[in-house]
Amino acid sequence: MKKLDKLILKAFAGPFLLTFAVVEFILLTHTLLKYLDDIVGKDLGTGVLLQLLFFFSILIVPISLPLAVLLSSLMTYGNLGEHHELTAIKASGIALTRILRPVWLVSMGLAITAFWFNERIVPKANLKAYSLLWDVRQKKLALDIRPGVFYNGIPGYTIKVDKKVGPEKDILMGVMIYDHTQKSGNATVMLADSGRMFTRFGGQYLGFELFRGHTYVEQPDAQNRSAASFIREGFKRNVITFSLASFNLDRTKQELFQQNRMMLNIPQLHHSVDSIQRILARERKLLPARLGGYYTYLRLDTMGRAQNRKLAHLQVSPARLTPLSASQVEQALSRAHNVQSFVTSSSQHLYEVARDSAEFRIEVYRKYTQSVAVLLMFLIGAPLGAIIKKGGLGVPILVSILFFIIFYVFDTMGSKYGRDFVLPVGVGMWLSNSILFPFGIFFLYQAYNDSGLLEMDFWRRLAQRLPRFPRLRQLATPITE
Repeated sequence: MKKLDKLILKAFAGPFLLTFAVVEFILLTHTLLKYLDDIVGKDLGTGVLLQLLFFFSILIVPISLPLAVLLSSLMTYGNLGEHHELTAIKASGIALTRILRPVWLVSMGLAITAFWFNERIVPKANLKAYSLLWDVRQKKLALDIRPGVFYNGIPGYTIKVDKKVGPEKDILMGVMIYDHTQKSGNATVMLADSGRMFTRFGGQYLGFELFRGHTYVEQPDAQNRSAASFIREGFKRNVITFSLASFNLDRTKQELFQQNRMMLNIPQLHHSVDSIQRILARERKLLPARLGGYYTYLRLDTMGRAQNRKLAHLQVSPARLTPLSASQVEQALSRAHNVQSFVTSSSQHLYEVARDSAEFRIEVYRKYTQSVAVLLMFLIGAPLGAIIKKGGLGVPILVSILFFIIFYVFDTMGSKYGRDFVLPVGVGMWLSNSILFPFGIFFLYQAYNDSGLLEMDFWRRLAQRLPRFPRLRQLATPITE
């Protein structure tokens, strides 16, 4: 490796690591904000939160790499141009393509890594992350008994306290507990002047120690349902234990999520697409046979056999036929509605099956497009940095955000068009790369020829080369007195 390559790679390594970490943090924060309502208030523990952070940080690596390469290549060659190092290298007879080669090779390695990551690591991380997220969503909110509010979080009981006092808010005043475990309504009620709340057996059970209270039990009369007797039992101290098993985080078997398209690699996705296509072909083949049963109703049987025979031999005109009865018309309309409903439901079913096939194919293309996007972002960022000749985090960030927004918008639009059959799936998924590729070639050409792309003289000369627009050429010509 030559000294020039070491210089350029050293200048690229620092900005790349910095921008990759920043992009990862921003995208991870954005991802967690989508699921914030499912996480907050459930007392998940540090271990579960760290698992979610780790899995989601892995999932956004293929998305972070293109933006990190774009921003770091802009900063690298912008810094070299701002400190006139790029000019000195060119003055020694080294072409721009030779200067770009070290980072280009690194970008190719990152693109291959992104593809391998998408193929091998991301499906497993998706399985871990979303199976854990499913269990988190099913988990109840943490135990939170508020004063003056009926609390129904513990299965089979309703609890209300008037006040919570003490340093740890574990002393209760005015306790009311409804027991619904017998499924007989509010037949059992327990009232106490005060009490103490604590946990037992490592937090698996919640204990209430009640003082100076009464238990009221309603016992209905089996012979006379309108009559009922009450049992009142007083106590000075009573301890009740509630199970907190419903607040635990129960893990679902990950095998139940393995057939989701986000958890599959490319061979598995192709296998799923083939299976769906076979189902779709079979459904389309059976549709005419199923519809044939309704088509038989569309004949002229409702007009009577004699009239059908006359029509078939053209012995009388249709105007001379006897009018149809109201029941026959109603029967024909009913059959027509049945045909319409069958066709509508069948077409909707076929559309959903075809849409599922498109979803799986989109995942296949996404593994390739996200990897190629790494090379595309280098093709845009490196020449543009050599043209702008501005380092730091100012101009490069603005330019990077602009092109990444363009890439993200067209990528989202292309996947939606492919999913809705506006465009073929392959065309839609390559839409963003296809639109940005000419920009990269244009910037590379301008940087190779030392063009002042951001200077006014460049645009004036460009306008003067357009003979078909004389007005534009007149505006671009400097005014001389």
